[in-house]
Amino acid sequence: MELLEERIKHDGVVKSEGVLKVDSFLNHQLDIDLFDAMGEEFKRLFADAPITKILTIEASGIGIACVVARHFGVPVVFAKKAQSINLDGEMYTTRIESFTHSRVYDVIVSKKFLGADDHVLIIDDFLANGCALNGLIELVDEAGATVEGIGIAIEKGFQPGGDDLRRRGYRLESLAIVDGMNPETGEIAFR
Repeated sequence: MELLEERIKHDGVVKSEGVLKVDSFLNHQLDIDLFDAMGEEFKRLFADAPITKILTIEASGIGIACVVARHFGVPVVFAKKAQSINLDGEMYTTRIESFTHSRVYDVIVSKKFLGADDHVLIIDDFLANGCALNGLIELVDEAGATVEGIGIAIEKGFQPGGDDLRRRGYRLESLAIVDGMNPETGEIAFR
């Protein structure tokens, strides 16, 4: 998606060879017009899929997932990283390692919001090693639901997550695939 790539070039900051900072428009301050264009593109890419739920993980994926869900006319379910007193009933659970935070999280989704009849589009802001997505896929599988596809705003093509998911047969659509970043020059190469 050219619009997203241009925004990354203009406002993205390469912090190291593996870290791209896009907090001015994607995951701290949110550019809703850009999100709307991304939602429209995901709707076009997955128009043939019978999506009934959008699934993401807190926190950075929620904003994008909400706008995508508006284009599909379906609810968003997000996997929570912490148990709270407001959560009741039975839960699906898995463990996810965060590339960004270098930490392992227990994540949960209430069984009342994800079931065997659901056809799920998983949405997230970044794909690096695929740990978060693999955890979300586990939750969908545990529910007996169907993963119809995975939509990613920015994929780090130089890390193994995307190739692994595609090799396993998942329909993965990334709006921007970064193949390389130079922290010294700030240059970003797209696929």
